[in-house]
Amino acid sequence: MNALTRDLKMLTKKVEDQTMQDDCFRQKLHLMPPTGWLNDPNGLCQFQGVYHAFFQYSPFDANGGLKMWGHYTSTDMIEWKYEGVSLYPDQPFDCHGVYSGSALVDNGKMYLYYTGNVKLEDGEYDYINSGREANTILVVSEDGMEFGAKKELMRNEDYPSDLSCHVRDPKVWKQDGMYYMVQGARTRQDEGKVLVFESTDKMNWKFRNSLTGKSRFGYMWECPDYFEVEGMKLLSASVQGLEGGEWEDRNVYQSGYFPIKGDILNEYNLQEYCLWDYGFDYYAPQSFETEDGRRIHISWMGMPDCEDYTNKTLKDGWQHCFTFPREIHVKDGKVVQQPVRELESRKKLIESAEERLEKDGYETYELNVDGIQDNKFRAVLAGELILEYQNRRFEMRFINQDKESVSAGRGLRYQEVDSLRNVKILADISSVEVFVNDGELVFSTRYYPDKYTVLAEAAGAQIRMMEIK
Repeated sequence: MNALTRDLKMLTKKVEDQTMQDDCFRQKLHLMPPTGWLNDPNGLCQFQGVYHAFFQYSPFDANGGLKMWGHYTSTDMIEWKYEGVSLYPDQPFDCHGVYSGSALVDNGKMYLYYTGNVKLEDGEYDYINSGREANTILVVSEDGMEFGAKKELMRNEDYPSDLSCHVRDPKVWKQDGMYYMVQGARTRQDEGKVLVFESTDKMNWKFRNSLTGKSRFGYMWECPDYFEVEGMKLLSASVQGLEGGEWEDRNVYQSGYFPIKGDILNEYNLQEYCLWDYGFDYYAPQSFETEDGRRIHISWMGMPDCEDYTNKTLKDGWQHCFTFPREIHVKDGKVVQQPVRELESRKKLIESAEERLEKDGYETYELNVDGIQDNKFRAVLAGELILEYQNRRFEMRFINQDKESVSAGRGLRYQEVDSLRNVKILADISSVEVFVNDGELVFSTRYYPDKYTVLAEAAGAQIRMMEIK
């Protein structure tokens, strides 16, 4: 342990020990930072039966700052234990931040790959084409808790020459005895793409291919992920720089996936980009495969560079959370998402009703609306958040869009859908995730109620509300 590591560890513990963690918007189901700022999920995996979720963490500033990796563990993806900080920015190749990356579980060890961020300070730099280092770093653990020495694997000069300094977020997996890595990138011509690398030993990486659309689609693709689920190949990417048309009514940046035809190492074709989530707060998702073969997705329940709305937890010294873990499946040729099945054992029926249900006082619950007739559905949460199907589209909107209100400045999000069959609402103390038509569409948002109420109305439907213990 060098002196910088020692001091960062001491300072982090000091600020965490001063945190009360008893403010009114801390949640029960969603991972949050002990204090300060949280963003991207990193290093998601199941290792020796235990789930690990690392996260981008800035404990000293709730508005973001020097990034390190905080660490949670769980045996069921519902109750999590904070394990402290696992990776500090303490080397010349990551001194301005331990940025995002992934975990590979192989031969009884956990391999963490991440981007070491460096911003040069002497000189006139734009930090896009000059003045920035994006280094690919590896650190290994035999128990998932203690980590060995960091190893620098690649630097900017090791990436293709047409790229800017923005290359980051390695996601690594093993397939047919070989190791593969995707990284997000921005070219010098401001075009987003994903890089594919190959290795035989997890250490030495050879560039194999670039993945991009037939025409320019945003200027940066970050937090890439590639996986196959139930016969469908998917390339996930968080895309920056989409403007005009349908994107005017979306978030600042998008997180979605391209179904892929072909082979990412050779000939391929990216299909239409689909959003993982159509709500306000969703970015930088990452997936992993459980030991029983399920594909699990977790995202940052936040949005970078968004001036339209905020989070009312800032006054309590922390900001942001993760989405609740979701299982990814394919149904009738469509990608669908649902809360992980482990949640079932925690549910207790509060009330079941036909067509209309109204309850007060429950902060954390699941509401299921099944058998909707004539596309007639409307729900109001906390008297301010409206979920409604009308004019062939599903809407999530807030009545009051003032930054001091329940919405904290959020307004309207929507997506067209031909018909409505069912809706699942997963509500926690300061977040809501809505799964439409068995999870074909999902809408996520933070919210900050003064009182907890729910009213749901749906023609012909069976409505069940369950408290989550």
